[in-house]
Amino acid sequence: MRAALALAGEAGAAGEVPIGAVVVHEGRIVGQGFNQPISANDPTAHAEVVALRAAAQSMGNYRLTGATLYVTVEPCLMCVGAMVHARIGLVVFGAPEPKAGALLSMTSAHELPGLNHRLSALGGVLEEDCRTVLQRFFQQRR
Repeated sequence: MRAALALAGEAGAAGEVPIGAVVVHEGRIVGQGFNQPISANDPTAHAEVVALRAAAQSMGNYRLTGATLYVTVEPCLMCVGAMVHARIGLVVFGAPEPKAGALLSMTSAHELPGLNHRLSALGGVLEEDCRTVLQRFFQQRR
């Protein structure tokens, strides 16, 4: 999660919402990313999706079976869908996202009955640190 927090800092420095993500497989980081929809002009360039793309390239396979994705903020519906398609085994997030979080807060999208893959979710890891990064970013923008 600390690596994801460092990436969140890079996103914030670039003027993006400070969210970072890393994909870990067999104890090593195989993909990483931070939010960049503004700079990339890409609505799908959330930290999780960027990290999943990098991991798939690194591993030579879009199926990331057995991998864990760490992200500083609870993922949205789009990102949870991408994780399901990538066959992520576990997603670990820091701060909950009350308005759009799709693992716990708004919905539990990863538990929908029609999905062909199940992933586990764990929230609250370094939650205060993750929340502080977001709060400082938005305080500075006001």
